[in-house]
Amino acid sequence: MIQLTSIPRVAFFDAPTPVEEMTRLRAALGGGPRLLVKRDDAIPFAFGGNKARKLEPVVAAALEADADTLLTVGGLQSNHARVTAAAAARCGLRCHLIINGAKPERPTANALLDQLLGADIEYIATRDDRSAATRATMDRLRAAGRRPYEIPLGASNSLGACGFVRAVGELLEQIPAPDVIVHASSSAGTQAGLVAGCAIHGVATRVVGVSADDPAPSIAARVREIVSGIGLMLEAGDGLPAADSVVVDDSFVGGGYGVPTAASEEAQRLAARGDVLFVDHTYTAKALAALIAYVRAGRFDDEETVLFWHTGGQVGLFA
Repeated sequence: MIQLTSIPRVAFFDAPTPVEEMTRLRAALGGGPRLLVKRDDAIPFAFGGNKARKLEPVVAAALEADADTLLTVGGLQSNHARVTAAAAARCGLRCHLIINGAKPERPTANALLDQLLGADIEYIATRDDRSAATRATMDRLRAAGRRPYEIPLGASNSLGACGFVRAVGELLEQIPAPDVIVHASSSAGTQAGLVAGCAIHGVATRVVGVSADDPAPSIAARVREIVSGIGLMLEAGDGLPAADSVVVDDSFVGGGYGVPTAASEEAQRLAARGDVLFVDHTYTAKALAALIAYVRAGRFDDEETVLFWHTGGQVGLFA
């Protein structure tokens, strides 16, 4: 197997991120399993979050390719767009963002940070327009003499997901392997890295991705695709998990992407007023709502340890 350390990365922050007990949340739920949180929201670079981990190897590849511009796509309040713009600024590159949504009259939250970081922002109508806009913009930038490097949505390819294979190793240096990891899942890279990382590091931790938007079968299929790519990159195919081990729960999406639900709003209150954690409407509040529901339903044994991987997104609270 190829060593993970052989994959180049640009270090945007110093690991590890903290692991903390969620004692007050556990008490509010009347007991149950031990609850921990992995604080990727506390990553200091560009307000943190899971995208910083995935961009470390991806931006290294862009630099190796002698790129002068990072190009990516996202929604108006995309955490990924914000961290990509920050990565470009840190590395002395230009950044071009293709954002689906109307140009705001007064940008706030991530949209404001994108501008402050100096990104060139192109607005398109819908998600469906992303592919065509990306192709056209890549062609236009090349014709202008630029050297653009395309980063997929969420930096969610096999290279980006290796950031979370590495993160599993980081976690296991901090604590014994938890029985379960619950996290928000959307573009599938974080979940693929966690699933592959647990398998490569030889732990039986169950990884549950809670969808923020798409149906569970489509996210699970993408997770399996990325995991397969990780296996090829690391020559670790024999050690990767079976397809049926990919678990995605899409029952907490509610009214859609970024639309709060009663359960996600309750999760926000419990997290903030108990363990002083801030979770966002789009991703982490819905994932935490799922964890809360699982505990209340008795889905975990009291002897188990359940870890909530906080993937950031708190900037979106200021939109």
